[in-house]
Amino acid sequence: MTDQDLYLNLLKKVLTNTIHAKEPNHDDSSYARFIHDFVHHYIRGTAYTMVPVKRLDNIEHCLKQIEERQIPGDLIETGVWRGGSAIFMRAFLKVYGIRNRRVWAADSFQGLPQPDPANSPVEAKAHATQLMVEEYKHFAVSLEEVKANFDRFGLLDDQVLFLRGWFKDTLPTAPIERLALLRLDADYYESTMDSLVNLYPRLSIGGYVIVDDYGEDQWTYCRQAVCDFRDKYGVDDELIKVDTKCYYWKRSQ
Repeated sequence: MTDQDLYLNLLKKVLTNTIHAKEPNHDDSSYARFIHDFVHHYIRGTAYTMVPVKRLDNIEHCLKQIEERQIPGDLIETGVWRGGSAIFMRAFLKVYGIRNRRVWAADSFQGLPQPDPANSPVEAKAHATQLMVEEYKHFAVSLEEVKANFDRFGLLDDQVLFLRGWFKDTLPTAPIERLALLRLDADYYESTMDSLVNLYPRLSIGGYVIVDDYGEDQWTYCRQAVCDFRDKYGVDDELIKVDTKCYYWKRSQ
């Protein structure tokens, strides 16, 4: 195992708060037990990301493929919460001495947008629940806190850029020329669609799209947004399963 592997594997455990604790089972047959564990481990805990280690492994896999094939472009995550996955992306660039790519962290930094009850009733209902309002606080984390988290790892520098605001406002004019990795953790239909419509045309051939919530169906229309986009624009690249909730594909055309 290389020094880079040792560092990145340790970082995964720190970011997911799994050095001394076991991560929640995202496939737990008991939804109530999973939510209890999720809140305790992530929301009330010290984790910097809500994604399991397996999804950080997936990010690393995509980044290694991008580097090996020299796919041009930056890296972006839309929906960053405390910044953990984007921090991991920046750490990857750092340990491999990659200076020709940047990491973009796009978020409202004030929580999830209010879904339209008429068009997205399931999302609107979930948005108003006691769990979402009082425990999750709509996943609102300030830009200052996210920057401070990058800084804790010595990774807040000129290769990290932040896009603050609703995706419909920030992404159309974002000064991003080319992307190699597009990671979507936008939660809702509109935010997912805004990310794809505005950023997919900038994704290099051979680049990757990761959709964190593609397998979720109890509280979001994320999968429907992905399917609608792929159908409209003729994207037929194979969707590859990371785990039951997260899927990705490599752009071929």
